[in-house]
Amino acid sequence: MKVYGLKNCDACRKAMKELDAAGVSYEYVDVRADGVPAATLANWIENLEADKLVNRRSTTWRNLTEAEKAAIDDDASLQKLLQEHPTLIKRPVIEQGTDIHLGWTAQTKSALGL
Repeated sequence: MKVYGLKNCDACRKAMKELDAAGVSYEYVDVRADGVPAATLANWIENLEADKLVNRRSTTWRNLTEAEKAAIDDDASLQKLLQEHPTLIKRPVIEQGTDIHLGWTAQTKSALGL
């Protein structure tokens, strides 16, 4: 299992705390410090809806130009935007095998068996 997030993200910290308490082993990837591989981003874009993948409540989103915001309609442009601004990714993103879970929700916890 891989957990992608930010160290200072409340949802990410909560997810890691609950995973640790449940004894679940995982690899943590800080999207700002470590980045997200292009192939991984492409997989997320292919399997998740752009509207759900992009955190529109973030400061980063609010600071984008209108042209940059419009780029989420095109997969290649969205991938480039997320590589340049990894804090735009809604967090945490959890990969378990071929499954991808977005956010630390009751649905995610249930899918992970927590």
